[in-house]
Amino acid sequence: MSDITTVLVDILKYTIVAATPLLFASIGGLFSELSGMLNIALEGLMGIGAFFGMAAAGLSHNVFIGVLAAIASAVAASLLMGVVILRFKANLFIAGLAINLLAGGITTVLSQWWYHTKAVVAFSLPDPLNAFPAALAQIPFIGPVLLSHSVLTVSAWLWTLGAALIINNTRHGIRIRATGMHAQAVLALGYSPDRARMAALVWSGIGSGLGGFALGLSISAFVPNIVSGRGWIALVAIYLGRKKPLWIAASCLLFAFAESLSNYIQGFSSIPPLIVLALPYAVTLVSLIVAGNKK
Repeated sequence: MSDITTVLVDILKYTIVAATPLLFASIGGLFSELSGMLNIALEGLMGIGAFFGMAAAGLSHNVFIGVLAAIASAVAASLLMGVVILRFKANLFIAGLAINLLAGGITTVLSQWWYHTKAVVAFSLPDPLNAFPAALAQIPFIGPVLLSHSVLTVSAWLWTLGAALIINNTRHGIRIRATGMHAQAVLALGYSPDRARMAALVWSGIGSGLGGFALGLSISAFVPNIVSGRGWIALVAIYLGRKKPLWIAASCLLFAFAESLSNYIQGFSSIPPLIVLALPYAVTLVSLIVAGNKK
């Protein structure tokens, strides 16, 4: 391959990898959004999933155990938020911010307690399983870009397709959407809006936990502020994608491409690093403005 093709392959390949945590979190957040609850705690839930998932994977030396721990911890935090909001009638935004603050505090305290450091905690883990046979990765261009990814990365796309089917083609999904559109009508039909919203928060926790664990697994470590705003970006992707799973996936690819491009520019350009690192967030801001103007 020519140098230009090699660069393009690297950027596109990393784009798909970088989209993985955004896909998990944004599709999870879509469930709670459709139920009528804007989940601004995606950032904190991803951080919780990253920490507990990596800790469990490191302790067991098993990635699957890490996946389960990431999901369980983020779902537990989601349920806590749901109880506070739905049973004790706390303000949705204050409860979400509290989860974000709790995530930063508890991971710092536990990192110091368990690993005696508040900095980087590295883990020795098995190499991620490839989703496709190694021979397929040798196909020019398509192979390295699309067929060389791990099971977790491919699972993010299966998660997206599965969510689309659940939301549009199942009673469970219809009840969640109906709750967001007219909760009183759902109640009149004999269904509980609070139960639908709690179920939506569980989906949100599953996606956020997996998204956070994907971040940690990509570097085989947990670092402070590992999420770095991706939870907020995932929230923007929900609105930019018009609350449609496949359009949300396209939005995640846009943000991931900006991240991939910024990483490449940072390594091969004299542009100040702070400006380059701001590129994904600049794209997010512009996208949010564009999405707002289309309403």
